[in-house]
Amino acid sequence: MKVKVVFYSMYGHIYKMAEAVAEGAREVKGAEVELLQVPELVPDEVLEKSGAKKAREAFAHIPTAKPDDLADADAVIFGAPTRFGNMCAQMRNFLDQTGGLWSKGALVGKAGSVFTSTGTQHGGQETTITSFHTTLLHHGMVIVGLPYSETRQTTVEEVSGGSPYGATTITASDGSRMPSENELAMARYQGRHVASIAKKLAGEA
Repeated sequence: MKVKVVFYSMYGHIYKMAEAVAEGAREVKGAEVELLQVPELVPDEVLEKSGAKKAREAFAHIPTAKPDDLADADAVIFGAPTRFGNMCAQMRNFLDQTGGLWSKGALVGKAGSVFTSTGTQHGGQETTITSFHTTLLHHGMVIVGLPYSETRQTTVEEVSGGSPYGATTITASDGSRMPSENELAMARYQGRHVASIAKKLAGEA
């Protein structure tokens, strides 16, 4: 049973969440988990100027995803930062290249799930994930969210991301805040939850 975590990260926040998602998925017996990152679209000189080029060195070893990589997965968990309440252009560009998979129904019946990040507590986390779901539904995927059970997404004791739609993290407007342990715990739970459902959908005991 194959689980693929496909993400885009500029400064490393989503990468850290992706690692946690993969860690949780690996807890499910029989799960083969692979991390893939979608191609960058921003010119090198812009990445250099913004400091993102240096930050991206931490996950430069992660292979670059191609649309056909999704075809043999039993579950795909997507991670992308928010841009004005929607997914970033890099992820949108990648998904726009999956028309061939759509025409063959290659993703029908596979588990699909989403996690994200925003700079502020109310920066479009939920709209990013739910608008992402539209694409997954067009592919015929079975959407898996993040149940309230066994997660601390209702906490008011600390600043934290998390919603029933998927794990989230808050980066601060300058990107200085990395995912908290509470947010990483939700990401691990989401990975485990998706992998468990994908195993059932695949007919494995």
